[in-house]
Amino acid sequence: PNYKDKALLDCGLVIENEQGKRYDRFRDRVMFPIQDRRGAIIGFGGRVLSGGDSGPKYMNSPETSLFEKGRELYGLTQARNAIRQSNRVLVVEGYMDVVALAQYSVENAVATLGTATTLIHIQTLLRSADEIVFCFDGDAAGQRAAWHALEVSLEALSDKKTLKFLFLPAEHDPDSFVRERGTEAFEQSVREAQPLSAFLLDTLRKQADLSSLEGRSKLIAEAKTLLKRVAAPGLQLQLVKALADMTQMTQMEVARLTEIRLAATGYTRPVSKPTPRTGGDVRLERELLRCVLLQTELASLVDFEFLDRSHAEGSALAAVIDALRDEPALTPALLCERFQDGEHGALIAGLQAEFLREEHVDEDLRAVAAHTVAALADRRQRVRFEELKTKINAGQASRDEQREYAALSVRKRGVELASGAGAPI
Repeated sequence: PNYKDKALLDCGLVIENEQGKRYDRFRDRVMFPIQDRRGAIIGFGGRVLSGGDSGPKYMNSPETSLFEKGRELYGLTQARNAIRQSNRVLVVEGYMDVVALAQYSVENAVATLGTATTLIHIQTLLRSADEIVFCFDGDAAGQRAAWHALEVSLEALSDKKTLKFLFLPAEHDPDSFVRERGTEAFEQSVREAQPLSAFLLDTLRKQADLSSLEGRSKLIAEAKTLLKRVAAPGLQLQLVKALADMTQMTQMEVARLTEIRLAATGYTRPVSKPTPRTGGDVRLERELLRCVLLQTELASLVDFEFLDRSHAEGSALAAVIDALRDEPALTPALLCERFQDGEHGALIAGLQAEFLREEHVDEDLRAVAAHTVAALADRRQRVRFEELKTKINAGQASRDEQREYAALSVRKRGVELASGAGAPI
């Protein structure tokens, strides 16, 4: 290949050392093409073929504008038909597991790409099937990976969807298990996987001594944050009932302690207090937040001065932009994780889920963002114009404010003449 080609360096197929010499990133490795949901190759994975000093056993392409590990899943394109037919998707830890399972006719498996499961992964898979089964090793690392997957999935749960967890024996991964025990034994294990609710409750139960008052109180305290994040109302109610049985409390007591509101006739979510509005239009901040959550580099277009932070969307947008200015490398997936436990976590996760469902593949987000930023600037000038007008009418405007009002009046008149409609600035 032409090692001087800039595209090879940009996409990470070659590495340039300090002396300017270039060499293959995936030398001495078998390579696996990574495709996006439309089947286009956007990166590669590599596995060492033999021993020796060849660096890490597994390696992925570096992230680029096309390849973002927190969004993509290995094998999803090839598994799509099998997922549709079985209405189930199996999530394993590596692309070698996906290949090995496919060789044994388990073709509905996908893998994350060297990163923990993200909310975007969950949302993508729930659009493809009604059941997700996470398959992890039974060791401590597998338990931690499974618990992380559970936590990030809570905001995406639906009462019409099912998430399960399969923990293989300590000596096995999916590859070795299916080779030793066969396809039927593996698929039987998948069918018997532990539901998310059971995994959640069992994990909490192990952390508390339910024979003591303190232990039962601790369990409720540990469950509170998790329970509030469950997006499926029916499942949330069932968890309240289960926790009540485990802690010898009533359902109403558990609901009160976890800040979940139960009505006599059923379930309702807590009603948030309405936020005050200024002269702003929440639709503008919401649209700009959509653009930034889908394409984080667009945050650089936004001027804090024009944001209306009196409503939730404006406040969340300001926080997201602030975070991205501190850490420009944050991806949409990492951004969602960054906020998941904070004030704006539920709003950002919900909006991101909603925006991803829309799947505007061909949309020019930069153009949309630029247009929305211009609309925010115009809105700010309209508000300022009215503020100055009120001051002048009351005889309270300074000379600088009078000059500013005159300039805005000229601009307002110019816009009216240009539009022919007498529209305000």
